[in-house]
Amino acid sequence: MLREHFEVITDPRQPWKVKHSLLEVIIMVVCAVVAECEAWYQIEHYCRTKQTWFRKRLKLKLANGIPSHDTFERIFAMMKPKELEACFFSWTNAVSKQLKGEIVSIDGKTLCGSKGTGNKAIHMVSAWANKSRLVLGQVKTDEKSNEITAIPDLLELLELKGCIVTIDAMGCQKDIAKQIVKAEADYVFGLKGNQSSLHDDVKLYFETETVKATTLTREKGHGRIETREYFLETEIDWLHQKPKWEGLNAIGAVKSSVWKNDALHEETRYFITSLTDVKTFAEAVRGHWGIENSLHWVLDVAFNEDNCRIRKDNSGENIAVIRHIALNLLKKDDAKMSIKSRRHRCAYDDDCLFKILFSGNIKL
Repeated sequence: MLREHFEVITDPRQPWKVKHSLLEVIIMVVCAVVAECEAWYQIEHYCRTKQTWFRKRLKLKLANGIPSHDTFERIFAMMKPKELEACFFSWTNAVSKQLKGEIVSIDGKTLCGSKGTGNKAIHMVSAWANKSRLVLGQVKTDEKSNEITAIPDLLELLELKGCIVTIDAMGCQKDIAKQIVKAEADYVFGLKGNQSSLHDDVKLYFETETVKATTLTREKGHGRIETREYFLETEIDWLHQKPKWEGLNAIGAVKSSVWKNDALHEETRYFITSLTDVKTFAEAVRGHWGIENSLHWVLDVAFNEDNCRIRKDNSGENIAVIRHIALNLLKKDDAKMSIKSRRHRCAYDDDCLFKILFSGNIKL
């Protein structure tokens, strides 16, 4: 349970000024964010209306009642993000022991609303488990260009044995490949200009050679028909960069053809990978979009993350972790409704909220 992993976090307040339990404050904020709250004053108002419910159903003591919105903000501004993130990792790792074979996608997202006078927008690099539909963890970077340094820190905290790690071209680095192989996992890296020589060699090969190992997918919807053809070549001893990349077993290509408005749009993307099976490669490449569609897009649309103005000191980074906790709780619910609708229902339906918080293998 989340409580067991978060009760060890260091309270940043001076002991003689503490009126509210830090763990209870975190639990209340998680509940409020699940239930559609997006600002400190909303969180305060929500918690005041749920004070009796918190005591009866969640067994919170609330010795001094509900904190003011200023107190909520001050506590989250003071909390050390790395400690909160470490507790998050501990919580998710406790329920992610069955991740063997998972596609773990790594990607970054900028929190646009966190930018203010004198401070840059927060950029978070997150890990998303596509089959389990869980955020596994996140690390803050100062700018998108620093994803290269943040990704190894994030990978270090994850249990990756038996998983397939997918990263776009920004994270296509030799040291990252070595780290993933050392963790007994596989990788699929996108190729672009940051590895220009390798990209050009792989591109030239697929343009001039016939590769037989292919698989095909076709999707129709939203006025478009999209076909993807996946190619994987494992005989790559000719590739002079191969010895420099730990575990490199194959190069891949994905050709996308999209019919929309009676026009054909084609694109080919290139990859390097430790995988040797084209179907597994295709699943991993396709799965990487899960972090965009099921995490980043949901955070923007269902949680209104880009418009969130919480940004004082550490509060912006800390509330981003709380949103990830809320998303994990909401994702494992099997109700036939969107995340946004689930949040709205939790705002007025206490039984629904309780089910979200305490059912399944990942709970409050």
